Amino acid sequence: MKLRRKKRMPAAARRKQRAQRLKLLGQFVREHSWGVMITVLIVIALVLFVCVIAGASPKQADEPQTAQDAAPRYESGFICAITTQVPYYDEDLSQTGTVARGMQITYSTDKSVERDGVRYYLTYFTTLDCGYVSEENLTQDPNMVIAEKVVYVRTPQNLRLAKDSIELGALVEKGTQLQVLGYEGTTNGVVDLYEVSYQGETGYISGQYVATTEEEANEVYDRFGVYAIHAGRGDRLGGGDAESLDYFPREKADFADNKMPNPCYAIYLTCDPAVLADIDKYIEYAKTTKINAFVVNIMDGTSIGYDSPVYEEYSPTAYQYANNTVEEYRQVIQKIKDAGFYAIGRLTVFNDSFFCQDHPEYAIADQYGEPLMVANASYWPSAFCRYVWEYKVALAIDAVETMGFNEIQFDYVRFPDRTDKYEEAGTIDFRNEYGETKAQAIQRFLMYATDILHEYGVYVGADVFGEASSNYVTAYGQYWPAVSNVVDVISGMPYPDHFARNGTYRPWEHPYETLLDWTESAAKRQSETPSPAIDRTWIQAYNAIQPPYNEYGVQEIGDEIRGLREQGFTGGFMAWNASCSLTKLEELRPLYEALE
Repeated sequence: MKLRRKKRMPAAARRKQRAQRLKLLGQFVREHSWGVMITVLIVIALVLFVCVIAGASPKQADEPQTAQDAAPRYESGFICAITTQVPYYDEDLSQTGTVARGMQITYSTDKSVERDGVRYYLTYFTTLDCGYVSEENLTQDPNMVIAEKVVYVRTPQNLRLAKDSIELGALVEKGTQLQVLGYEGTTNGVVDLYEVSYQGETGYISGQYVATTEEEANEVYDRFGVYAIHAGRGDRLGGGDAESLDYFPREKADFADNKMPNPCYAIYLTCDPAVLADIDKYIEYAKTTKINAFVVNIMDGTSIGYDSPVYEEYSPTAYQYANNTVEEYRQVIQKIKDAGFYAIGRLTVFNDSFFCQDHPEYAIADQYGEPLMVANASYWPSAFCRYVWEYKVALAIDAVETMGFNEIQFDYVRFPDRTDKYEEAGTIDFRNEYGETKAQAIQRFLMYATDILHEYGVYVGADVFGEASSNYVTAYGQYWPAVSNVVDVISGMPYPDHFARNGTYRPWEHPYETLLDWTESAAKRQSETPSPAIDRTWIQAYNAIQPPYNEYGVQEIGDEIRGLREQGFTGGFMAWNASCSLTKLEELRPLYEALE
């Protein structure tokens, strides 16, 4: 059967119908307004009655909120203490770990526990790590992070006159009390620099060289008998005793944006313009071998790399004799770095005739105060003189900032050798202002230089004579464990042709055995210091300079490397060839291509 569709009302009619209904509803409300209001009130009353019965009645406006009902409250602050590390606890106040002072944290003022009158607040170190920390170790004032008012010198140091300066002030000896005026930053709880007062002088000293008690400052580091090893090594040759040096562990540098290759295989370049003019050839050669680094002279005695403005201030004579302009030298180093190689700047420290010419007052002198020609007929500034320290560190900083070196390598970081006859006769003046031993001055210079250069994000290395691997302090102040404990890289120079013959036995004719024996001794010295440097050794890559003038080729130099590795020296090597011979490099190509 076919359904009939209902006819739809026109839109105009529907609008008229809705308007009529609204008119009637409005008329009803006006006529019955009191009834509508009473009905609404009754509905509200019923709703409130139901809420009361259900226990959900609203709180009175003046009813105080309980701690549980209040929103949690958090405060930002810092960990503060007199010690570098602060303990934290679980809810039962059992210690669960430590956290470094100076850390910025957040703590809850609503979640705490109390014991013996001390309140411990739940403290968040990271989003996932937290614990209860004593109220005594929390502060909102960053100036109150360190609580000590005095510190005591643990390792003798010269105060820095300003936090951003390399200029040095008074030497403060072990056990000296210093008044704390302020501080500059912390690293793992250790203060980067204390601002201190000493005998009316204001200065700065690193937190790694002080202690908070006099007893702790006067202690010596003897974990695992480290100190006892050195205590029996007295002043045998005039360079000082081993006992008075510093062996407290030091954290070695590791810069995220400056990675040191390991192992490091380097070739050496002088700063002679004729050598640097061939930089493209050296780079192309290195690219085809396993060479991954270059050592380039910043200065080598009287051979000056470039006309640094530092020379204008400290040694105008050196500035006058610069081999290259700043721009010429910078182009060479930039090419090395652009090619992906690690750039090491070599800088001789205490062998500097130009400086002695400009500043005879800082030169090692005779009994009349005149500069004394020593060690291969040259003048040496005294390693006891702090102005000399400042000069060489200023030059290193300039080389880093201007040239972009990854590492500074200090050579001739020692007193001159063969001065014993002058010392015995009393005809030499080392200008020893503080009454230090030679070994103390060398180690303290390296501490000063390393600390400052680390602030510039570069590594620090030091070259030492092959003799330094022996178990005594050398006459010129080098003592392997004391040097290795401070710097990032230690580089012995055990060139076989520098060893003395023993009867008819000539060490340079036996490069493998010579390096094997030397490395065995050097490895013992490495084990005698708590934080040894990376071993990266200078090897002989030139023909012997003693008769019968043995040729050093792939076999001989390969034997040197094998001798190093078999005794555990795997940090790499630097191939010394003073002439920077490209011909010799080509001869050694099979060796450098086969490196591991």
